[in-house]
This record gives sequence, C-alpha cells and structure tokens, in this order.
Amino acid sequence: MSSRSIPFVKAEACGNDFLVVESSYMGNDPAEFSRRLCNRHLGIGADGVEWVKVDTAGAVAARLFNADGSEAEISGNGTRCVAAWAVDVRGGSEVRVLTAAGEKECMLLRRSDNEFEFMVEMGRAEVLGKKAIAGPDGTVDGLVISTGNPHFVEFVEDFPPKWQSRAATIAASPEFPQGTNVEFVRVLGRNQVEFRIFERGAGETLSSGTGSCASAIAAIHAGRVASPVEVYAPGGKQVVHWDGVDALMLEGPARIICRGEFLL
Repeated sequence: MSSRSIPFVKAEACGNDFLVVESSYMGNDPAEFSRRLCNRHLGIGADGVEWVKVDTAGAVAARLFNADGSEAEISGNGTRCVAAWAVDVRGGSEVRVLTAAGEKECMLLRRSDNEFEFMVEMGRAEVLGKKAIAGPDGTVDGLVISTGNPHFVEFVEDFPPKWQSRAATIAASPEFPQGTNVEFVRVLGRNQVEFRIFERGAGETLSSGTGSCASAIAAIHAGRVASPVEVYAPGGKQVVHWDGVDALMLEGPARIICRGEFLL
C-alpha cells in the first residue's frame, strides 16, 4: 500500500453506507477529511465515516462524522457496520462499541460470509413530548424523541409529496438549535410501521437505525403498535424491541461491501 494512502472498509446496513477507518488516519481536520471521503463523485462515497480505535479492553471507540462533516452522537446502522468490521477482523460474537451516546453492546446473531445480523443494546430512549413546528404550509405536529441523538416524528397516512423539503424545513427550525433527524411514519399494522427519514448531516437516506427506534417508540408511545415492531424503510427492515421504559434493542443486518485504499 502506498505511503500516500489510507486503508478503509466500506459497509452498509439497510442501505446506510459507512466508511470504517482507523482513527490514526484521521488527521488534524476530521470534518473536512470526512467530507472528502464521503463525496460520491470525488471521494469514495458514503453517508458517514466511522473513525475507529480498539482500546486495551477490546472495546471499539467509534467517532462518527456525517457526509457534510458534522459530528454525530451515534448511528444505529453505523454501529452495526463497526461491529461487522470488528467481527471480521478479530472474530468473536460480541462487540462493545463506544459512541458519543454511550457504550452499545452488539451481539452477533448470524453470519454468512460478508453478511451479518446483530442485536444491539441501544440504551435508554426518552420521549420528550409533543412539539408544533411552523412550516411554509402550516404548523406541523410531531413527537420529539431522543435515542442518543434527536428525532422529530410525524405520523402520516401517506408520505407527503416533496416530503424531503418539508423535512428539511423542520430540521432547520429554530426549535432545534442543534438540528434534528426527521421521520414521517405510517402505521401498517399492530406490529409494523413504515418510515422515511431526513437525517441531520446527510439528508434523505435509505434507512436509519436510531430513526427506526424513534419511529417505533413514537408509535408504541401513541398506543398504535406493540413491541416488537417491524420497521420498514426503502433500505430494508429492522426490528425494534422496547419495554416502554429502559430496554431498547435494535435487530438488523450489516454487510461489508469492499476494502480498499484511498489515495491522498
């Protein structure tokens, strides 16, 4: 490998794609470097970079930068990608991932070559209450939820036309000075929902782990579904288990796509 390059692994979980790169290559400006790596025309292309380092106790410290260079507390799908990388590199069936939203225990359920299935302990979720957001087409009512990062969930009968611009308006509202992820959620049945997500720092994505959790939690809290909840997005299905108080578990896939080197 050239001295003017860095090694990377690219992985995806339900269509959310991430670069897993050892943090020793991060440099002095990880925000700018992450933007460069994530650029889909001039870089490798991804929704974000998980900068990783294995500590002396064997846990993996993961620092996440979105495609726009902003730093995020956690990605549920990104955490599974980190866990897949760790299992592929060193084996085993359990991975502790240290995120800015706390330690997450990832338990390997199945593996077939480069495809993995994990159950992840996501920690405590908080339902912070209802909020009305002013938009160009009137007031939007939704539920504010924290899954280690912020979410605004609106229930819909059908996904609104041009929902992306509506979500962008909500995400940029002064009500959320740090920004927020935005989900539009349709209830399909007693244990099923479907959602679309506009992610803080990445825009529209095919799925989201924490967004799946927020969508399910909102629907459980509203009495519209019961746990476990199958959560569908364009990128695939995840399953959320929530007892309504503490135990939040997320079950879903991860797949290693490729390994390579980025030329500097």
